[in-house]
Amino acid sequence: MAAKLIKGTEIREKILEEIEAEVAEIKEKHGVVPGLVTILVGENPASISYVTLKIKTAHRVGFHEIQDTQSEDLSEEALLALIDKYNKDDAIHGILVQLPLPKQINEKKVLNAIDPDKDVDGFHPVNVGRLMIGGDEVKFPPCTPAGIQEMIVRAGVETKGAEVVVVGRSNIVGKPIANMMLQKGVGANSTVTVVHTGTKELAGHCQRADILIVAAGVPGLVKPEWIKPGACVIDVGVNRIGEKISEKTGKKIAILSGDVDFDAAKEIAGYITPVPGGVGPMTITMLMKNTLKSVKFRLGIN
Repeated sequence: MAAKLIKGTEIREKILEEIEAEVAEIKEKHGVVPGLVTILVGENPASISYVTLKIKTAHRVGFHEIQDTQSEDLSEEALLALIDKYNKDDAIHGILVQLPLPKQINEKKVLNAIDPDKDVDGFHPVNVGRLMIGGDEVKFPPCTPAGIQEMIVRAGVETKGAEVVVVGRSNIVGKPIANMMLQKGVGANSTVTVVHTGTKELAGHCQRADILIVAAGVPGLVKPEWIKPGACVIDVGVNRIGEKISEKTGKKIAILSGDVDFDAAKEIAGYITPVPGGVGPMTITMLMKNTLKSVKFRLGIN
C-alpha cells in the first residue's frame, strides 16, 4: 500500500486561512495591522522571485508589507542604519533581510543587528538560544523546521517516544528541527539522532527511524531499503538535476529531485512528502505565522 502524501501545498492553504482570520480579528479588536518588511539588496533573480512570493503571501493574509529594495553597491553601514530604522518602527513587527548579500556586506553582522523580537526568520543568536531552552522561551522557530513540525502534527503522526533520525546538520534545518523534536510539547517528546554524510553506518541509523527527516542536499541519498516500513519520511531536499520544456508555457523549467528516492520510498513508508509540493511551500507560510506571533507578543495575546 502506497504511503499517504503529506502535501505542503494543502497544509499551507489551511494555515494561511487561519492566519488571515486572526489578522482580521486583531485589526477589529486592537486596530493593529501586522507589519512585515523585506529588505532586498541587489537583483539576484532567485532572491527576487522568492521575495515576490513573500510579498504576495503577506498581502493575502492582510499584512502591511514593505518591500525595501536597495542597490547592489549599498554599503554595510547603510544597511545597518536601515535595519536600525525598522527596529525602532512600532508599525513593523517582522524584519527579514533576504540572503545572499553582496560581498561587501558581512551577513553575520547584519543578521545580528535585527531586533530579536522582530527576527521572524529565527536566525538571531538570541532566538537560537531561546529555541534551545524550549518551552515558553521560544519566540520564532526557524521557518523551514517549524513547517516540518507543523506537517508532522497535522498529518496525525505520533511523535511522543518516536525514534526520529535527522539526516543533515545545517544551522537552518538539521540542527533546529532536531532540537525542536526532542523538546517537551506537541509534535515533539521524541528520541532524536542526528546523522550526516560522514556518519558511519548511515543506512542502519535511518532504518531505525519512525520519523526520518532528510535535509542533506544530496539527490537520492536515502535508498528505499534504508526506510523502516510504515515510517514517516520528510524530504527537505530540493535539488536541480536537469531541465525540461514546460508543456504549459513552452519554456525551460528545472527538474527537481529530493534527497529520497521518492518513487520507491512511497511503497514502503507510511507517510511521505513529495518534491516539489512538500516542505517547500511551508517556509513562507511559517514566516507569516512568526510575524503574526510577533504582533501577538506585542499585544500580550496568547
